[in-house]
Amino acid sequence: MTPQFIPCILSTLITKDMVAAYDTYDYPSYWDGREYEHEAEIIAIESFLKNIPKIKTTLEIGAGYGRLTPSYLFRSSKVVLADPSAKLLKIARDNFKEKNIEFIQSSIENLPNKIRRNSVDLIVLVRVLHHIRDINDAFQIVSRLLKKNGYFILEFANKSHIKATAREFLKGNFTYPLEIFPKDKRSSINKNKKTIPFVNYHPDQIIEKLASLGFEIIEIRSVSNIRSPLVKSLIPREALLFIEKYSQNILSHLKFGPSIFILANNTR
Repeated sequence: MTPQFIPCILSTLITKDMVAAYDTYDYPSYWDGREYEHEAEIIAIESFLKNIPKIKTTLEIGAGYGRLTPSYLFRSSKVVLADPSAKLLKIARDNFKEKNIEFIQSSIENLPNKIRRNSVDLIVLVRVLHHIRDINDAFQIVSRLLKKNGYFILEFANKSHIKATAREFLKGNFTYPLEIFPKDKRSSINKNKKTIPFVNYHPDQIIEKLASLGFEIIEIRSVSNIRSPLVKSLIPREALLFIEKYSQNILSHLKFGPSIFILANNTR
């Protein structure tokens, strides 16, 4: 999601007072015309699932209206969809009638009060991290909720993707790939209005933070590698997804794409 799509409200997406930005924003409509990006994320998740031997309970934090739920639902005995937005969770409830799905309206900070410690086999956190101010606290909560050797599927907006790096090089900023501090993509006007954060992270920072908290990286994928309106208009989606499927692993070594997916194991 780019900054112009961020709702201008006086709260973050995931806050302790449960005021949810996406209650005031038509998030399902955001995905109209973004079928390639959606399917690219499904490819990454389904690939990760092949590396997980057994899943009893899956928790998706920031699940929204359940866009990604079908990709992992078949592997889990129990699924918990958590989101601060009552509006989005209502859509999810209407879409999923399976008895093994539980819905929790909650911020990430409050989840430890609603879910038993060390009780989850898999946690999914996709298109959420860029709205979280304290990633250290978020990762600690994930570690607390996961069972020992539980799995974590994480997505984050990649600060050092190829287009951003090329853009900085053209400006003469040749040290950009080494600048690991986060970058808030909001305009100065939106920052002054205290809109929700939209932070891109350097992959090295995320990997280092996960390792410091006892996560072992199993696999990394570069996702949405051909996210270009022009290319999407010229090449059929099926062809784009074929290229995407076989390039995600290869391009992960270059941290190429705008979105990075990580599969990690909680060793603590």
